[in-house]
Amino acid sequence: MSDSSSTEVLVAILRTEIAGLAPGDRLPSSRDLIARHGVGPVTVSRAIAQLAAEGVVVTRPGSGTYVSARRPRHVDEASDTSWQAVALAGRGQDPVTGLVEADGPADSPQAGTIALHGGYLHEGLQPARALGAALARAARRPDAWHRAPVAGLAPLRAIFARQAGTGVDPEDVLVTGGGQGALSMLFRAIAAPGGPVLVESPTYPGALAAARAAGLRPVPVPMDGDGIRPDLLADAFAMTGARLLYCQPTFHNPTGAVLSAERRRQVVDVTRAAGAFLIEDDFARHLGHGRTVPRPLVADDRDGTVVHLTSLTKPASPSLRIGAVIARGPVMQRLQGMRLVDDFFTARPLQEAAVELVSTPAWDRHLRALSSALRDRCAVLADALARELPDWTLAHVPAGGLHLWLRLPATLTEAAVAGAARAHGVAVNAGRRYFPAEPPAAHLRLGFAAAADPAELTEAVRRLAAATRRPS
Repeated sequence: MSDSSSTEVLVAILRTEIAGLAPGDRLPSSRDLIARHGVGPVTVSRAIAQLAAEGVVVTRPGSGTYVSARRPRHVDEASDTSWQAVALAGRGQDPVTGLVEADGPADSPQAGTIALHGGYLHEGLQPARALGAALARAARRPDAWHRAPVAGLAPLRAIFARQAGTGVDPEDVLVTGGGQGALSMLFRAIAAPGGPVLVESPTYPGALAAARAAGLRPVPVPMDGDGIRPDLLADAFAMTGARLLYCQPTFHNPTGAVLSAERRRQVVDVTRAAGAFLIEDDFARHLGHGRTVPRPLVADDRDGTVVHLTSLTKPASPSLRIGAVIARGPVMQRLQGMRLVDDFFTARPLQEAAVELVSTPAWDRHLRALSSALRDRCAVLADALARELPDWTLAHVPAGGLHLWLRLPATLTEAAVAGAARAHGVAVNAGRRYFPAEPPAAHLRLGFAAAADPAELTEAVRRLAAATRRPS
């Protein structure tokens, strides 16, 4: 028998014997084990070392080997975490569970699945070479690993201020680690737990989850093709007493709608009259399809009503977790205080890389190429849907963003279509989770940025048509 086999046999025997001992009991000496089991001293030494590494025993030089006071759980032993249900009972239902489970493991679809879900660019659309070069240049800076200011690097704050438009100063900018974390911070900073927050209906599920995690109660405000309706917004403020509105005025997720020029002024005026804040989620600022993108609401706000949120993540890469909040007045001091509590500051190397990236001609070239690619992909997906699934209602073809929003025929349900699509190798987002209350109809959100190429989009629609004809 080989030394390794002998060691495995002796380890198994000793485990059985140790199971009948109490913590602190002494094992037989090495000499006794050699004589009892007919093995060599090397085998005994290796077996004891393996058990000690696993935490089963502890060795005390000059004294012997003893059963560990806290024995590890074996792989085949079932864990019991039922006690956590009692400990977490006071916290209430987890607001994020539905977000995670609604569409399955979005980060790891099965091989061969075409991705029409999610909200990030395919690798082929990301500026990988420019990102790598920017990160390399940033790493060579002598102060790259120094502590960053709480509000962010001055050059990066200036970049975000220029992006927002005239009237915004770098001092109004707080650099954040992407948009989602910043959104969570805003909800906690502005509204009191238990209070209402007005949201467009439908809206971004991550915002609903963040609001609920902050203890807020999302209240839906209907929208149409021109965005949120100001008349119903005024009614919602009056009825709820809300002091916060969350909206996406430009290339709204999931519908792709753009708040009309007249309504942009009205929405800010209604919010100001209610003595409330307006969180402007401008995630799609760089995701236009070639047309002029409207000015952010914050650019024309002088009273601190609008708190602007933007990010470089969507147009660049999921791992470029760099965003910014633009705010004026006491709310900025509160946000900076929360930053100190949450994480002190955003990692400096990533901030330096962002400065390097957006300060080069390569960034402008990337945005132009991305705009063209998104426009082409959007048209391909919309044309394929009109051809293969004419009874699915597409309200409009958006002029920006990453998604199409479709209403399903009354004969179909979201769950059935999403399940059949998955069985046919297509991942989609069911529409229910985009509504803060009961949805008025069944919808799907189909993305055109995560697929490998336009041909995959055409193939995905062909599979969807087959799936709905023969639901699985």
